[in-house]
Amino acid sequence: MLLKKIHHVAYRCKDAKATVEWYGKHLDMKFVLAIAENEVPSTKAPDPYMHVFLDAGGGNILAFFELPTQPPMGRDPNTPDWVQHLALEVDSVPTLLATKTRLEAAGIEVVGPTDHTLFLSIYFFDPNGHRIELAANTATDEMFRRLDAVKWPMLDEWAKTRRAPAHARWMHEGKQTQLPS
Repeated sequence: MLLKKIHHVAYRCKDAKATVEWYGKHLDMKFVLAIAENEVPSTKAPDPYMHVFLDAGGGNILAFFELPTQPPMGRDPNTPDWVQHLALEVDSVPTLLATKTRLEAAGIEVVGPTDHTLFLSIYFFDPNGHRIELAANTATDEMFRRLDAVKWPMLDEWAKTRRAPAHARWMHEGKQTQLPS
């Protein structure tokens, strides 16, 4: 089997309408579709929901479920906030920086830009508490070639030691972050 693409990724939200409006206002995502049921199609459980779908670009869909009869949303207390996030790609570093400025002007706290060598990114939270990353690629084909050549040795070493292998240390050695202004 070869997968074609991600059909959609779904998260829970506190308020479907507010979520659609927030993503439209701050990330220019178009509202594509809404589905509402009083029964879960796959399990037949009586559990009303609103399922909304947003255009995340490139044929990708970001979806949310509002579940009014379920306990309040939570998160895994054993997983740091920075781990669980949704990373969305923007077309350029100038777009990334302009978006950071727009978000901050709207009162949204933004971390970054963070230079990951292969891309620059910013981080912020949506109104549901989901961490969002916007990333602008900066990598070269040579960087990807070098990383491709060591991916399996890195994974094998990690599996044995649970310590960060040094195969791609070049990405961070002597690095002086110079971010565009």
